[in-house]
Amino acid sequence: MIKRGSAFKSHILTKKSPKRKANLNAPKHVHHTNAHSVMSLLCRA
Repeated sequence: MIKRGSAFKSHILTKKSPKRKANLNAPKHVHHTNAHSVMSLLCRA
């Protein structure tokens, strides 16, 4: 599994509920259908 970050966490946090912000902090993983593409991009870096 490849860990990834969350979008929509960097600005306009005042209108987001605490529950929504906590869910954005939770660890996420790249979907298995995108894993091959992500791995090929990471190996080039």
